[in-house]
Amino acid sequence: MAWNTFESKPTSHWILLTLSSLAMLVAFPASSLLSRVYYSDGGKSKWIISWVAVAGWPIPALVLIPTYFVLGTFPTPLTLKLVSSYVVLGFLTAADNLMYAYGYAYLPASTASLLGSTSLIFCALFGYLLVKNKINASTVNAIILITAAMAIITLDSDSDRYGYVTDRQYALGFMWNILGSLLHGLIFALSELVFIKLLGRRSFHVVLEQQVMVSLFGFLFTTIGLIVNDDFRGMSSEATTFKGGKTSYISVLVWGVVTFQLGVLGGTAVLFLASTVLAGVLNSIRVPLTSIAAVILLNDPMSGFKILSLVITFWGFGSYIYGNYPQSKDSS
Repeated sequence: MAWNTFESKPTSHWILLTLSSLAMLVAFPASSLLSRVYYSDGGKSKWIISWVAVAGWPIPALVLIPTYFVLGTFPTPLTLKLVSSYVVLGFLTAADNLMYAYGYAYLPASTASLLGSTSLIFCALFGYLLVKNKINASTVNAIILITAAMAIITLDSDSDRYGYVTDRQYALGFMWNILGSLLHGLIFALSELVFIKLLGRRSFHVVLEQQVMVSLFGFLFTTIGLIVNDDFRGMSSEATTFKGGKTSYISVLVWGVVTFQLGVLGGTAVLFLASTVLAGVLNSIRVPLTSIAAVILLNDPMSGFKILSLVITFWGFGSYIYGNYPQSKDSS
């Protein structure tokens, strides 16, 4: 069966799928680690890290333009409703990135990654409320397991707190990370609603169009925040005091821009080259990868309770993927 499946697609398909999968498994964890490195090496601005997450919007645009010629398609006409939806999603994305920035500022990367996995809970809930997606027993089981895993981290919070982080800062980082996951789930459901109500179709170039437009508006909103907060001028002072100097500072920000967009592009490609199931599997695998990489590369604390939380989270992801496999297979 595996050989028949392999032969059913051209070699180029499997090469692209492999590269897309690697992009998800490498770029997303790298982006998370770079966000943490920015703060640990002297960065302080929440707006700068939020800006980095959307400053790479031209990257998917460079991928999108050739698809019009290769696939023989045309750009989707921009109606007032469609543009308005992109503006709203762009604003929510900017707010979401800002919330996650607080998490990386005050929490270890491994903890922030685990807390980010709660977005699955909110994706399921908002998908049920807004898009009328079904919630089955496996989904409920996943929600319970991931909630339990987060409770374990909360009870064991003293074991992974940096010495320079106050109780208030840790609580803020924890709270904003969870709220960021909630908003991420809302954005996911609203994006699906746009496809259903306004576009009526789901194809590779249409998803890329949405990614470009939402990232563009998110970039505009975040840039306004940077200007109002006077953080553009603060970049020069941060660079001079950054560990490793100006070159290291620029490298962290530039690679942060590239890795975040490559991760999103990889996820988009996996979704259409394979299925939502494989995208879900890879998305769940990147949580422990990020945590392990943070322990090895950044010397993040890893207590027994955090390991238990990691195992339970992975179990919850597995339950969700298993329970939604038939539905995802049909929809793909």
